[in-house]
Amino acid sequence: MSGRQMYFCDERTWRSFMGDTYYLVREKAVPEVLLKVLQARRLIEERRMTVQQATEEAGISRSSFYKYQDDIYPFHDTAKGKTITIVLQVKDETGILSDVLHVIAEYHGNILTIHQSIPLNGVATLTISVEIPQQGDVAGMLSKIEERSGVRELRILGRE
Repeated sequence: MSGRQMYFCDERTWRSFMGDTYYLVREKAVPEVLLKVLQARRLIEERRMTVQQATEEAGISRSSFYKYQDDIYPFHDTAKGKTITIVLQVKDETGILSDVLHVIAEYHGNILTIHQSIPLNGVATLTISVEIPQQGDVAGMLSKIEERSGVRELRILGRE
């Protein structure tokens, strides 16, 4: 998963009527128009372009930019200084929890809670709440955890 970006979108983007619920999705699942909105926003911020110039360069209409500009953000930009709760399915093998905690420590995460279920059929469920530092690379941390031997699945349960 190295080098891939994760994004989240406001549920309204996915035609829901249930308020402000968020989803974490891999970049390959994000519609091209939303990625171009991010590209245009970066052009505006980094190169001081106007909306017209940025949308032309990104290849989207201004109306698409305005429609989606508040609905998509790179995940790592919005999770800084926040608490996230992750759920992991891990093999019942010695040292896997230690490996996961080591990765969190590498990224200067502050572990708030840990809960591990009793393993069933060789698989345990871990729920970990982590406070992410202001300059933390959440996407990098999650990718590195997901790459650990013995980690079968990683999901973000919530964030504050």
